Amino acid sequence: MVPEGWKEKPLIQLLEIVIDYRGISVPKAESGIPLITARNIKSGFLDFSEQEYIQANQYDEWTSRGLPKGGDILFTTEAPLGNACRFPSHGKYAIGQRTVCLRVNGKLDSEFLLQYLLSSNGQRLIDLKSSGSTAKGIKSSELKKIYVLHPASIYEQKKIAKILYTWDQIITTTELLLANSEQQKRALMQQLLTGSRHLPGFQKSWQNVRLEQIFSRVTNKNTEANTNVVTISARHGLIRQEEFFSKTVASETLDNYFLIKKGQFAYNKSYSNGYPMGAIKRLNKYEKGVVTTLYICFKVTDETSCNPEFFEHYFESGLLNNGLSKIANEGGRAHGLLNVKPSDFFGLTVFIPEINEQKAIAAVLTAADQEIQALQAQLSCLQDEKKALMQQLLTGKRCVQVGELEIA
Repeated sequence: MVPEGWKEKPLIQLLEIVIDYRGISVPKAESGIPLITARNIKSGFLDFSEQEYIQANQYDEWTSRGLPKGGDILFTTEAPLGNACRFPSHGKYAIGQRTVCLRVNGKLDSEFLLQYLLSSNGQRLIDLKSSGSTAKGIKSSELKKIYVLHPASIYEQKKIAKILYTWDQIITTTELLLANSEQQKRALMQQLLTGSRHLPGFQKSWQNVRLEQIFSRVTNKNTEANTNVVTISARHGLIRQEEFFSKTVASETLDNYFLIKKGQFAYNKSYSNGYPMGAIKRLNKYEKGVVTTLYICFKVTDETSCNPEFFEHYFESGLLNNGLSKIANEGGRAHGLLNVKPSDFFGLTVFIPEINEQKAIAAVLTAADQEIQALQAQLSCLQDEKKALMQQLLTGKRCVQVGELEIA
């Protein structure tokens, strides 16, 4: 049911032009005029971390189907499907394959259209019109058929778009703060965990020690019938399988699993994104847990000379990767599992300070982690709130007041 004062029309009736460059090979070059491809278009913004170009002398020929301009909406038709953002208002750009440019007529505000396409309802309609099994895509002819629910008043559209855009700016600011905090944390880890920078008051020399000198292997079997099966997650550390996989993938019989206690470590020898030599995590969330015997489990032997929190950061930094690469034999097992023998693992050498400096470094890095976690929580909350607001404003469930000055 269309709300009072709103309309629902197919997109084709609200557009002036659709510029579509699909089906043509892009004449890419090492330099020249920047090319906006589907990889650059994200949800509401452009990302030029991967930049491609088209030669300047080929620009006019390539843009013969139409030239995008500020205010147009860029939309990805596949790989990935459904991302959208604004075309830059300044600068000269060409658009590549798997991307279409949408220019609205006077009946629809372009910023409102952008918010609508990115909304849950807009994404649902796009998905319904898409096709393909492995990689879904949508044809321009089908995209034009999508019905857009919108206020009849262009001023109300603009007001809604302005409210949502303000939320986008707040979210973007928070994302930048988060990225900056993460970058600072990485710099701190590189400086403090390698001894290239000392905290005030610490001048003692660092020493090379083997892991076997400060850690002992944990091989206790699950004789107490513990059912808290945990797995290593890059983001969440050691976490219950049902939370990570939404199901239990462990064997029905857990007697042969290793039983580890809170504060102990486990090394997953499978490489994953961000962890080319596997991940080492510490059990922090639970008092006990059981893990597959494919993991190498271990604990600090003497906490008066070795701080577990320091090594939690040390392992996360990837400083052990160089040593692991020398002892790992890939290909001996399936699923990317590195063939790292426990004896070789505990024979690896680390360069570390004395216990008090370890604790001080750990405190600094933990504080940085807490700042990052607070920003992540704030960002997640903002994104959820904006999503809820979109659901209300873009469906007419919640009205906005359009003042006389805005109409004028």
